[in-house]
Amino acid sequence: MKLFYLIIWLLIPLGIAAYHYGPGQKLVTKDYAQQVIDKAYASVEKEDYKEAVKLFGEALSHLTENEKATSRRIRLELAKARMLNSELPKAREEMQTLINDLTADKSTEPEHLQLLRDARSAFANSRYYMTYLMKLEALPREYWEPEIEAARQEYKLLAKQSTAEEQEGYTKDLEATINLARADLDDLQGKKIPKQ
Repeated sequence: MKLFYLIIWLLIPLGIAAYHYGPGQKLVTKDYAQQVIDKAYASVEKEDYKEAVKLFGEALSHLTENEKATSRRIRLELAKARMLNSELPKAREEMQTLINDLTADKSTEPEHLQLLRDARSAFANSRYYMTYLMKLEALPREYWEPEIEAARQEYKLLAKQSTAEEQEGYTKDLEATINLARADLDDLQGKKIPKQ
């Protein structure tokens, strides 16, 4: 009987090692991805957007297909960090792809709908800033008007679909969009570009 217990006792480390190097690697990868995500958010808080872009991209490479919701959230955060890192065209492309993915997924879960609203808000924000830059470059109306009109429509939709707390923010964004559409070049020159 003692031999049986001794064999079991000696097999326990073997079982732990097998788990660690087998299915446990998924947990190790998940933990590492979470650490990278935390560092990326810390970089955003420090306004080190270049580092945040790098870290969000690294985190995405460590997420599995089973972590679709987390992956989508990180894709949005990556696009927002790109926008703040003066990579507006790339950020817009990533946000548009994300919105298309979220729209194609007909989920009605609150987290999914919130992520879709957040993605649309960020995309409308990018349209607003693209318009601001086009107006500063004194481009003709036919270049910037479709951008600002699309941003206005997005903010209007978001204001209708949002909760009471969010509605005030989207209404202010809508007003800012209308004011930008009406602004002349003289109104914009010499002023700091508004923060997001």
